[in-house]
Amino acid sequence: MIKHLRSAADLDAATATLILDTAGEMAALSGREVKKLPALRGRTVVNLFYEDSTRTRISFEAAAKRLSADVINFSAKGSSVSKGESLKDTALTLQAMGADAVVIRHSASGAPHRLANWVEGSVVNAGDGTHEHPTQALLDAYTMRSRLGRLDGLKVAVVGDVLHSRVARSNILLLSTLGAQVTVVGPPTLIPLDLTEKAQVSYDLDAVLPDSDVVMMLRVQTERMQDSYFPSAREYSRRYGLDAPRLARMPEHAIVMHPGPMNRGMEIAPEVADSPRSTIVEQVANGVSVRMAVLYLLLGGK
Repeated sequence: MIKHLRSAADLDAATATLILDTAGEMAALSGREVKKLPALRGRTVVNLFYEDSTRTRISFEAAAKRLSADVINFSAKGSSVSKGESLKDTALTLQAMGADAVVIRHSASGAPHRLANWVEGSVVNAGDGTHEHPTQALLDAYTMRSRLGRLDGLKVAVVGDVLHSRVARSNILLLSTLGAQVTVVGPPTLIPLDLTEKAQVSYDLDAVLPDSDVVMMLRVQTERMQDSYFPSAREYSRRYGLDAPRLARMPEHAIVMHPGPMNRGMEIAPEVADSPRSTIVEQVANGVSVRMAVLYLLLGGK
């Protein structure tokens, strides 16, 4: 098993499949009266979050606690970071405290790779800038496999703001490794050229829908946009929003995914987000099981 999970590129097919299989075993715990395992008792997991987060931070905290690890939540706001402390100095402090694993979310792409040079414990990337978010890709793959029974040969459309999406980058890498065929869909201004080696590109959502097993909608990240990437929100929704008529064009077995948080009414209509074909709530639940599997395997749980 690998020591760090900094990128979906760290995972070969065998390792990724091991994580997904282990997550399935962890998910079985949710039906038990006592949901905790003693696997990581005595281990310390630090959640080091330099960006705001709800789903990911709580998911990692729940995962670590269900494995009986001690959890320390570190937020940049209200800490010495606001006084100018560097990431390296923070890392050395965590190292001195004996952190066995550090889960980091940071606005700078590449921060988890730097952190891995400064701590002896395992580093898990919980999202770095516009670079990657590997555990989100793992939980998405787990959700696809649970709903559709396989990953190899699936046709997955990743739609929207691919340029600013770390979720899209990790999904493209992981799904390609596991044998799925990925097509990125969006306006030309939001499709980065460096992804064309691993994924096909389309600018026409309506043309892609009838042949897709999975349609993954991405949030339009206006907070990362310094320029105008499309004429208006209304025009974007008209061209690339998933509404009920477009849902009807998808195959009957096809599912709809979204990593959250959603811009309801822009990239996805409320009736689609809340439909039985949507896996959005499942993704959140599956995230805990997948992150339990990642922590368990990285820290050599018994």
